[in-house]
Amino acid sequence: MKTQAFRLLALGDVVGEKSTLFLRRRLPSFRGRVRADLVIANGENSSRRGGIDRESAEMLYQSGVDLITTGNHVFRQREIYDFLDGAGSLLRPCNYPARCPGRGYTVCRIGGYSVLVINVQGTLFMDALLPPFEAVEKILRCEEGKYDFAFCDFHGEATGEKLAFASYFDSRFSAVFGTHTHVPTADVRVLPGGTGYITDLGMCGPIHSVLGMKKEIAVEKFLTHMPTRYEVAEGPVEAQGALFEICPETGRCLSAERVAFGEE
Repeated sequence: MKTQAFRLLALGDVVGEKSTLFLRRRLPSFRGRVRADLVIANGENSSRRGGIDRESAEMLYQSGVDLITTGNHVFRQREIYDFLDGAGSLLRPCNYPARCPGRGYTVCRIGGYSVLVINVQGTLFMDALLPPFEAVEKILRCEEGKYDFAFCDFHGEATGEKLAFASYFDSRFSAVFGTHTHVPTADVRVLPGGTGYITDLGMCGPIHSVLGMKKEIAVEKFLTHMPTRYEVAEGPVEAQGALFEICPETGRCLSAERVAFGEE
């Protein structure tokens, strides 16, 4: 009897309260339609106050998100610090110093499989953190033999850094997906070693915006270079991401495709 493929739905950066509310309405039905076994979403911008807070994290869980990854905005709200330490399903990049709140990876049990999920942040055009290649290599060695599938959210600015990372770890991850830019890339595919890959998932945010923010504010910033307070845009929201099918016997990615859904 053929074993059914394991299906991961990965969603791009969730932008503001409007988008978390949208996911609570629409994600459960979409998850059922694509038969996702595991849903991972980057929630570092999900709070209405910027960053992520306990309220926005809880709302994402209620929407059907199993695990939340983050990035360089994870520590903007101090109230999340204790939650990061206590919630194994909320990750911060693993290459922050060990003394920072939270953890950078987890091994969870999903549908009879042990799944390793790592969150790492790039360093090109980003904060000068520990080298992402070395940080992830250390985790893979530490957890070797303890998981069936491994997934990684690479939160980074530079496309070349993301692709180099995925190429280096090709065959050691079932899927590597990039976040941070809020712009979905067209390069979703399966790498030669069997790792599913996309440079950036995009975002879950207002369509008529600049990266989820009000267009007029973003334009004014570029015209004047004056200090600006960004605000989440109004209008319809779209969730963007990718769906990966994984072979249970080998852990190799069988297929990878971009997905998106908006209001019905």
